[in-house]
Amino acid sequence: MRFESLRVLLTVAFLIISTVLEGLAVRFDPRGYPKKVATCPAVNRAEDSQINIDLSYVDINSKGKKTLLLLHGWPSLWASWKYQIQEFQDDYHIIAPDLRGFGASAHPGDVRSSGTMPDMVSDLLCILEHAGAPSAIVVGHDWGTQLAYEAARERPDVFTAVIGITIPYIPAAGPFLPMQDQVATLPRLAYQLFFDRQTSAAADELERDVRRTLRGTLRDVASPPPESFLTSVDTFVGAWDSVEEIPPIPFFSQEEEDYWVEQYQKSGFRNTLQFYTEENRFAAWKFANEQGNHTIPQPVLSILPTEDPVANMALAAKLLHSFDYLPNHSLHTLPTAHWTHLESPAEVNRIIRKWLMELDAKQEHARDEL
Repeated sequence: MRFESLRVLLTVAFLIISTVLEGLAVRFDPRGYPKKVATCPAVNRAEDSQINIDLSYVDINSKGKKTLLLLHGWPSLWASWKYQIQEFQDDYHIIAPDLRGFGASAHPGDVRSSGTMPDMVSDLLCILEHAGAPSAIVVGHDWGTQLAYEAARERPDVFTAVIGITIPYIPAAGPFLPMQDQVATLPRLAYQLFFDRQTSAAADELERDVRRTLRGTLRDVASPPPESFLTSVDTFVGAWDSVEEIPPIPFFSQEEEDYWVEQYQKSGFRNTLQFYTEENRFAAWKFANEQGNHTIPQPVLSILPTEDPVANMALAAKLLHSFDYLPNHSLHTLPTAHWTHLESPAEVNRIIRKWLMELDAKQEHARDEL
């Protein structure tokens, strides 16, 4: 009897400790991280003017042995890297910016032509200089992945390795492909035509109910969006019209969701649509295409989802010949939807840490041979 009571007490104690530890590991308060601000040069091409913009970033453990520069996508914020920040902040210098036009970061004001990939690479260089980081391993998700690859392509002396999550490398080696032509093959890119052709109307729709917009976009495999989501050229959130209240974001606490809503209520969505305008896309393609150095020789880790509602990303990588231009790459796939680093954080962190350790070992071996 006494043994049984002891067993019950130990079981209860174990459950309590496990719950507490799990809470400590998962809880993330984005308001608890102080921001730094770098004032960086920018261009407003619509007005043909040179200006300065303030770019906000979180800077953690500046004495870390190497820097991880974490780049979010759309619609996202620096805080989307919560699990990676918690995992790596004791071992690495972490820099997590809000990209221009997002959160607390300003924008030159010309959404159509002043938000190219080269523009944002310039922003990253400015932030790294402000943070006192001479180089970085650049980590991206979604559009942040494309930006990470472009940064590594432009400045291999600064961006020494790439970790790309969800999106494969899109080399600019071939002819420019208008979005209209891409939608013919990938119909769930139709929303990008809405963002490009009706940018003001799209921003108005997204801002009408920020919480609903974010809840409708940040979904996982277990709680997917409607089948028609992303397939309209005239609406983005409209696919959810038959749902009175969209469920909360599955990988956020209420506190985190509130923070994201507040950030987008302050900044709005208009300038974040820079990724989708034909002018910005063409200018970015032209810049890279004319430079011609499409191969990225640095070490690359690609983590692609198998259940992304837009496309089969591993197949897309093959069609794009992505890995032909990445001679030093490693590929992993995970059964997640679009938000891989939020849906499967433990596995993503395990893959990243193992790859970083192997990278360190290779570099140490190379030094020993000198």
